Amino acid sequence: MRRLFPIFLLAALCWPAAASASPRQIVTFEAPRELLSASSREATLDQITGFGVTHVRQLVYWRDFAPDPDSKTKPNFDASDPNAYPADKWDALDGLIAAAKAHNVQVTLTLTGPVPKWATKAKKDDLTDPDPKEFGAFATAIGRRYGTSVSTWSIWNEPNQPQFLKPQYSGGKPASPKLYRKLYQAAYAGLRSTPANANDTILIGETSPRGNSNVVHPLAFLRGMLCLDSKYRKSKSCGELDADGYAHHAYTTSAGPRFKPANQDDVTIGVLPRLTTALDKAADAGALPAHLPVFLTEFGIQSTPDKISGVSLAKQAAYLAISEHMAYVNPRVAAFSQYLLSDDPPRSAGYRYGGFESGLRSSDGKAKPAYEGFRLPLAVEVYGASDVLWGLVRPQRAVSSVTVERKPKGGSWQKLKTLNTTSTGVYSLKTTHRSGQTYRVKWTAPDGKTYTGPAVQGY
Repeated sequence: MRRLFPIFLLAALCWPAAASASPRQIVTFEAPRELLSASSREATLDQITGFGVTHVRQLVYWRDFAPDPDSKTKPNFDASDPNAYPADKWDALDGLIAAAKAHNVQVTLTLTGPVPKWATKAKKDDLTDPDPKEFGAFATAIGRRYGTSVSTWSIWNEPNQPQFLKPQYSGGKPASPKLYRKLYQAAYAGLRSTPANANDTILIGETSPRGNSNVVHPLAFLRGMLCLDSKYRKSKSCGELDADGYAHHAYTTSAGPRFKPANQDDVTIGVLPRLTTALDKAADAGALPAHLPVFLTEFGIQSTPDKISGVSLAKQAAYLAISEHMAYVNPRVAAFSQYLLSDDPPRSAGYRYGGFESGLRSSDGKAKPAYEGFRLPLAVEVYGASDVLWGLVRPQRAVSSVTVERKPKGGSWQKLKTLNTTSTGVYSLKTTHRSGQTYRVKWTAPDGKTYTGPAVQGY
């Protein structure tokens, strides 16, 4: 329970005009298994657009497109020419881009490793010391192929993680930031070289939220790639990097959205001001453009059946809504996201649920409470003697009517209030807190179908 009621939350929840900071905020969806498969793509896009989502993100693994990726010797081909790549390697991504366009869905492409072995320094694996020049050529090819269809790009997925880039450390000091800086610069130049991409949005970062002895902490990574010391003073040998936004994966832990990592260089959803403060300091030092927006390009809440890191299915739905509300009231956040439609399949060996169980459906396709919760997110937080509710009708970003119901502990559902949303589909309500009570929302779509969100307790 939070006893103090932050002023910015009070404004956002009690006066619709205060929500004007976020009409521009988009939500992206990531469902790679379903969207890259021709057999499930159309049905998946129907589900995603049915939620009211019009943006998806897709990782583009360099290795998957390169000819002879396991060879130590680069094949004789023009890596900047998309027509020089094996034709069949484009099929899945071509299909996604075309289908998304038909559904009026915009696609963000993240160009990333693993990489072809021939494009690394030692030619021993597909992650260590990738060649920036070769990556720039690959980015040029991607930009040429999809320049008229894609307008948002990001460079390298979680470059502070050893699963995507090595080495992370060298001699006890972060090494991946300097590698990333060169890769980013090369890819940025490659994308911009195509006239169709001249005004596109290119995102820097794509950092994971927390670090350790193997993973570089995200703010330490940010300083390293920008040639900043611990006090955000820039080396004279480095110029400003061009970027249109900073991408970050603000995953939290099972402790919930309000969790605050002890390490000040970590950034989860509950401490986003750490990131915006760091970006502003970097801009003041001349390392980045001023006032960069933050794109939360990958986010989700891990649920059961993962018993190590997952929360209950009810908490997953509640935590997702609270997290989205936290992003919504932050004027620097340009995008929120949902990672996975369905959970990763259970593993055949070892711990079965060591993948991502952040989907809105279980791996067998059964809808979790978060499925309808994503359609109708309802955040309920306890402030002293009050429950404060914030909700969104995602499929209808226009004025509509919702009915909020409340169930006392041991009682039955009762109508609490029917109210209109704002022109962006948002509504809010403050009511008396009573231990054990739960809430849900009902909304009737223009076609007459009524949707009911999951039961949500206050947190």
